[in-house]
Amino acid sequence: MLGRNPSIRACFPERFSDSNFDDSGQNSRRSYATSSATATPSESQPSSSRAALKPLTLAQTQTSVADLVNNASKLPLPEHASARLVSKQTNATNHHHNKRDANAATPVQVVDKFIPAPSLATPPASTLPSSVPTIGNVNGNSTRLTLYIPLYQAALKGDWRKAKEFLNMHPGAANVRITKGWETALHIAAGARHIAFVEELVKLMGVADLERRNKYNNTALCVAAASGITRIAEVMVKKNKCLPRIRGNKGVTPLYIAALFGHRDMVWYLYKVTAAEDLTQEDYIGLLIATITTDLFDVALCLIRHQPELATLRDSNGETALHVLARKPSAFASRSELGTWEKFIYPWIYVEPLVKSSCPSGMSKCCCDHTNQVFIGLAGKLWHAMEKTIPGHKAIYKKKLLHMQAIVLVELLWGQILSLEDSQITDILRSPSQVLFTAAEFGVVELITELIQSYPDLIWRVDEHSRSIFHMAVIHRQEKIFGLIHDIGALKDMIAAYKDKNNHCILHLAGKIAPPNRLNIVSGAALQMQRELLWFKEVEKNVQPLYKEMRDINGRTPQMLFTEEHTNLVKEGEKWMKSTASSCMLVATLITTVMFAAIFTVPGGNDNDKGTPIFLEAKSFIIFAISDALALFSSVTSILMFLSILTSRYAEEDFLRLLPQRLIVGLATLFLSIAAMLVAFGATFCIVLSQRLAWIAVPTALIACIPVTLFAFLQFPLLVDMIQSSNGAGIFA
Repeated sequence: MLGRNPSIRACFPERFSDSNFDDSGQNSRRSYATSSATATPSESQPSSSRAALKPLTLAQTQTSVADLVNNASKLPLPEHASARLVSKQTNATNHHHNKRDANAATPVQVVDKFIPAPSLATPPASTLPSSVPTIGNVNGNSTRLTLYIPLYQAALKGDWRKAKEFLNMHPGAANVRITKGWETALHIAAGARHIAFVEELVKLMGVADLERRNKYNNTALCVAAASGITRIAEVMVKKNKCLPRIRGNKGVTPLYIAALFGHRDMVWYLYKVTAAEDLTQEDYIGLLIATITTDLFDVALCLIRHQPELATLRDSNGETALHVLARKPSAFASRSELGTWEKFIYPWIYVEPLVKSSCPSGMSKCCCDHTNQVFIGLAGKLWHAMEKTIPGHKAIYKKKLLHMQAIVLVELLWGQILSLEDSQITDILRSPSQVLFTAAEFGVVELITELIQSYPDLIWRVDEHSRSIFHMAVIHRQEKIFGLIHDIGALKDMIAAYKDKNNHCILHLAGKIAPPNRLNIVSGAALQMQRELLWFKEVEKNVQPLYKEMRDINGRTPQMLFTEEHTNLVKEGEKWMKSTASSCMLVATLITTVMFAAIFTVPGGNDNDKGTPIFLEAKSFIIFAISDALALFSSVTSILMFLSILTSRYAEEDFLRLLPQRLIVGLATLFLSIAAMLVAFGATFCIVLSQRLAWIAVPTALIACIPVTLFAFLQFPLLVDMIQSSNGAGIFA
């Protein structure tokens, strides 16, 4: 049973343990470098979670025996218990093997058997290298700390040949805990994701040996579940069917660990091999929350369809699945961050309707049941063809599928909640946090729309500050949520009348500066100020005129509050605008100078008798003349625009239209002048060299496109952002 929903840190404290660090904050975990002559402790021990062991030189690994003795608590002692301790605990060990409690929350204390191999005996002191540290073990005998290091390194690297050699020399070492964290070689190999190594090692181990736990109560299957390699789990479970029911640290199952790490295939497999009677209701709701958190919505859909009552249950934190979904804006299309190309092809990506979700075998109740298999087969072939031809198609398909699964999941969860009494629905929506307002804060418009469509009274709900979802949308600048206000008609006047404890109406809230995470969605302080003004004007249009003069408890009107809150942003916007205008004007001035001089020094020179250009009749010369004039005029226009920006008064309202429009014109004409200048250069090049190098025109044109393309990629996004921001309807469409 779960006390609380354990995190990755809680399930695997060995990866985050403070004991791995010394007082100075430096990593003090110790590792070992071995050679044919000697093996010495080094300064940092690689944990079993690492995928590879970095080679260490002898100089890097030297340390004194005194230091090791003084820091004995930090040494990874090989778990090599004395025969006397084994004899004392033989009864407990036999009892454990005869009657194992897989659901035990505490680790089973089993002392590893003493390995009576001749090589384990401590050699005479004269034969020990001075660099090999020794320390007294529990019965007073000296033990070489480096005994199991070759096996550790072989397991970490997946080198079965070396591991086999070691195991031949030391029979039974496969079952020994060989690290400070009590991991066996199987723990280490499973964490390092070495499939072949695990397959061979499991063959040498007994059924009960697979149940050995590390210091933090995790079996090797728990580690395999975290690693995500399904084949490793299959090998272990095939040997010991009881492994899936043995819980790890904090009492969690391997199934929960796999879900916590987001390993979809591992979750499907472990769900299939974990008996239903081994999972409690707390396990199921914890699993549902974990799958939603890690975007395994297909698994979550199967769980809800298989056990609909999970939709109304709370986890150990008091939250339902709907609470978790309300905090995941990236799971919905309205808040998904897509690039320009992704936005273009997203509507054209076909995803088959989610009548049912794909489920593992054994969950036939929720397996896919499509009505038109022929159409789906054709769509599948088309999908594979598009995947090979359209860049990014596969990634966008996965995103769209995730978005559709999230919507279906919301429908299933909310549909089940609606079957409850009104008091129970209210309790779920209000505690521990208010789902509706959480969704409004994160901008999850799909969830809010689904809830309000089937439960219209939710639109009147307010939080502890007497704020509706529209007030929350204004505070957190969620334009799509606020756009829903147009769908409620005259009711918006009644909702807009709500005031909080500071006597702030909805227009006052628009006057407060946006949170940093919403303010920074546009680049540049000037564009941020413009967006704030657009928000204030949009809210102002949707409230009664009397709200414009309404005062809060400090006597401030919405406009006064807006000015006070945005003073620093206006200053930053002025600084950003002047800096941008100065840089761009410098480039425009250089282009003007070059283009003005070029018209009087035409390529090929002039006819001495007539004074006209020699290549006046050439087509390339006409292109040169037109592009030169275009570059000159556009660069001059750009200079004038940037100059007007530098001399503006920078009043608050100037950031709404005046300054952005001037910057748009300046950047557009600058871009045009650069393109025209390169065309003029290419035409001149062709005029001069066309007689000798007729082929030069094509490569010249291609090379001339490079700087134009670079400028477009670097500056064009800014121009597009400004054009979109200058269109207020574009934000609230």
